[in-house]
Amino acid sequence: MARKGHDFATPVRRVLIALLALILIALFLFWRIDSPRAERMRTQMIDRFVPSFEWALVPVTKVSQMVAGFQSYARLYEQNQELRRELQKMPAWREAAVQLRQENDKLLALNKVRIDPALTSVTGMVLTDSGSAFRQSVLLNVGQRDGIVDGWATMDGLGLVGRIAGVGYQTSRVVLLTDPSSRVPVTILPLGRRALLTGDNTPLPVMDFIEGNEGIRPGERVVTSGDGGVFPAGLLVGHVVEASDGRLRLWMAADYDRLEFLRVLRSHPAEALDDTGALIPPGDAGFIGPMLPENPVDPDATQGLIGAANDG
Repeated sequence: MARKGHDFATPVRRVLIALLALILIALFLFWRIDSPRAERMRTQMIDRFVPSFEWALVPVTKVSQMVAGFQSYARLYEQNQELRRELQKMPAWREAAVQLRQENDKLLALNKVRIDPALTSVTGMVLTDSGSAFRQSVLLNVGQRDGIVDGWATMDGLGLVGRIAGVGYQTSRVVLLTDPSSRVPVTILPLGRRALLTGDNTPLPVMDFIEGNEGIRPGERVVTSGDGGVFPAGLLVGHVVEASDGRLRLWMAADYDRLEFLRVLRSHPAEALDDTGALIPPGDAGFIGPMLPENPVDPDATQGLIGAANDG
């Protein structure tokens, strides 16, 4: 059996470790000595050996830069995730902003509409569309408690929408101009032609019974005429358009696709005239024509004058 050789590595390793420990202890004690001479020696050692160890500091520097870069990347990742969460919320905020802007525009339009100063109004919010395939109507959140009366006209920010047809204590129903039962006397400007706007369950109501439709061109304004006393005169309804079949229809000024707020106009009945203003005298004025002479001619004298004229 072969014998193993003597192991010299273990004692040498132990001696080197002991020497290294002694050197480190000596350096520690030397570095802790508070003496001007020791301070000068430490400074000389640093100036002598530290610059030559820059190559040894390169890995440490690189590792420090990698750690700083990783920390910066982690911060960027967190910021990126936060921005992603904010971007996910943006569509909802944008939709809310658009709705608020539209609502604000409609309210501003309601404030800018110029109507008869005598026509005060009550503004209500559209609750729901109570219409059907055969009926066009909406519900408002104003009713008898707000003084709403059946038959009053309703407008949005620009044009006429319909009239009140059914009033409850807190709500009321508005029949739109597009309803088949709607009949509104209108005037076509600037010629002043009279017509009847008839709803037919389409977005473009028909204009019937036009008073001389010659010279009427598409784009002309149409307002209420006030005939019949249902709607006040002068309310904007829309503009004339010509359909494919040649019939004249009306492009509504009101935005029927987005009815959110409606203005209910307080209409007052026309004042009845009790007197004639002295234009026609009261009672029987007697015979109408040229006045007769107060002393009529004697018939006998008249016959004498006729006979004398015949003799001559």
